[in-house]
Amino acid sequence: MELLDMVCMDPLVDENDDILNMVIVIHSLLDICSVISNMDHAFHANTWKFIIKQSLKHQSIIKSQLKHKDIITSLCEDILFSFHSCLQLAEQMSQSDAQDNADYRLFQKTLKLCRFFANSLLHYTKEFLPLLSDCCCTLHQLYLQIHSKFPPSLYATRISKAYQEEIAGAFLVTLDPLISQLLTFQPFMQVVLDSKLDLPCELQFPQCLLLVVVMDKLPSQPEEVQTLWCTESQVSETTTRISLLKAIFYSFEQCSGELSLPVHLQGVKSKGQTEVAVTLYQHVCVHLCTFITSFHPSLFAELDAALLDAVLSANMITSLLAMDAWCFLARYGTAELCTHHVTLVAQLIKSCPGECYQLINLSILLKRLFFFMAPLHQLEFIQKFSPKEAENLPVWQHISFQALPAELRKQTVHEVTTVGTAECRKWLSSSRTLGELESLNTVLPALLAICNSAGEALDTEKQTAIMEVVSQLWAFLNIKQVADQPYVQQTFSLLLTLLGFFIQTLDPKMIIQVVTLQTSLLKLEPPDYVRLAMLDFLSSLGKLFIPEAIQDRILPNLSCIFALLLADRSWLLEQHTLEAFTQFAEGTNHEEIVPQCLSSEETKNKVVSFLEKTGFVDETESAKVERVKQEKDTFWEPFANVTVEEAKRSSLQPYAKKARHEFPWEEEYRSALHTIAGALEATESLLQKGPAPAWLLMEMEVLQERMDKLKRYIL
Repeated sequence: MELLDMVCMDPLVDENDDILNMVIVIHSLLDICSVISNMDHAFHANTWKFIIKQSLKHQSIIKSQLKHKDIITSLCEDILFSFHSCLQLAEQMSQSDAQDNADYRLFQKTLKLCRFFANSLLHYTKEFLPLLSDCCCTLHQLYLQIHSKFPPSLYATRISKAYQEEIAGAFLVTLDPLISQLLTFQPFMQVVLDSKLDLPCELQFPQCLLLVVVMDKLPSQPEEVQTLWCTESQVSETTTRISLLKAIFYSFEQCSGELSLPVHLQGVKSKGQTEVAVTLYQHVCVHLCTFITSFHPSLFAELDAALLDAVLSANMITSLLAMDAWCFLARYGTAELCTHHVTLVAQLIKSCPGECYQLINLSILLKRLFFFMAPLHQLEFIQKFSPKEAENLPVWQHISFQALPAELRKQTVHEVTTVGTAECRKWLSSSRTLGELESLNTVLPALLAICNSAGEALDTEKQTAIMEVVSQLWAFLNIKQVADQPYVQQTFSLLLTLLGFFIQTLDPKMIIQVVTLQTSLLKLEPPDYVRLAMLDFLSSLGKLFIPEAIQDRILPNLSCIFALLLADRSWLLEQHTLEAFTQFAEGTNHEEIVPQCLSSEETKNKVVSFLEKTGFVDETESAKVERVKQEKDTFWEPFANVTVEEAKRSSLQPYAKKARHEFPWEEEYRSALHTIAGALEATESLLQKGPAPAWLLMEMEVLQERMDKLKRYIL
């Protein structure tokens, strides 16, 4: 190699044979490298050193003859092999109690070899970059493979913090300038942002980290480079390059395991403050917001499109990330930009065709953005989406009135209350068909928004007006329809939440009706959102002292409802039930009912674990990581998107009416039902005159069971 190093070739006079011979020598040495890699580290390194040196020395005359892909591939393989050896040594030393100096020296030697190979790759890539278009996939995979085996990846080798820092400081730092070199290279962009990029689970987290690194580097690049990364492009008939922002949101969405665990990354150093570890969510959010501050104005349309697309994502955590970034943009940008975005979101909500998760996401965003509007722009918004018009109530149901200045709040609350109660009375005076419930179900949430956020602006007069229409609407609820019809279920849920707000002023008879209806309805297994509304009402009962005269008609039903809900197997309902039960138990004066709600030992243990904030299952950190990995591998499936047409055919639509048939014995059925109704009225009249005998409740429960049995026959 020393003799070959002395060879000088003049590009102006050298023959083709000389050029070809030098290329053959370099390729032959490359073959030798693959043979000696496990034999002699020093010889291996020196051979690579010679290959790189000769390639650069004769670059101008041999660059078109060299097999760049073979050289890059071999170099990347040697980097990965050395890196894995380094990790194995670090793992062995981390598990060993005593420090072995021989192992540590070998670790340092291997780490030094890693760094040498990485620097060689960096040097070669820098000089031959225009010729490396077919090597970009290999370079991309190198970055991902390295970070997939290094903490905090779920698939990383377990090594001590000290060895992590040593490897990062000596080797991983060399990957950063490599990405900087590749940043302006379009074939690399295409590989990283390929719309058909299909990575295995263990490489999804490294891909997310890579995209964040790219995002951090773009502000220092020329506008044309930023534009290439931040805009979509149809590279060929079969290949599309997505924008960097869309790629980040998509990649972030794939990291469900890392987000749920969560893994922690090195935080951003603040002046005068110590560095703290941050979650993946915090890491991406902070870097995304920083990137937004340097975003070129010509690319704002791309930013808006990417944020809106992510907000509408079926993945909750991705949608939340986009909302956080959008709120940062609202605060960082101009007041006019914030107003433009609020108006845009409000128009989307108003035109949304039906119940869907996209509407929920937009409503959360609108509520948050509205707080950042200047008072003058809020006034303009009120004029544009006037609360005096019923058609705008779908927008106002998603706005917190706390965001408005005192005078504007008072005025808007008055207008929404007036229009909302008028619409309710309009429905009450109409034919009251199921189809007309749709309009009512857009009014009630607006009244609920007032109750939740109007504060002092909701005076006694307005409270009375709302309470009156709510009580009148409740009287029309029929348990059969609540059990069967989605629109009625939605009305029931909204009314229940409103009744919970007015619990202190609620008539005792109304409380009895509400609790009794809930008990009967639970046995018919209503949808989850109906049960969640029940929990809102139940937790509010903890604030109420129930008069002794009606305790025996309410408390047994309460214990029955809580017992049924606490035994539910849905994790979401279980969590909300535990919260509602705790709130009720802490506030109620009727402590005797609390143990009656805990119908089994399992339920008791569940409540105790919740109160003590302990998990139901003891799990080691390593076992938790393995479980999360298995869940990620097995259960990750993108949520099916709900199209506009599907939203129009929302499940809330009342079921189609069946053609009426004449039934035999119809008159006999009507007569029997009339007799039952008369008996119930007589019993109700007796209860109003005086206390009921102790046996009555038991007999009524027997009758209730018979009624349930009859319902099953009918169904």
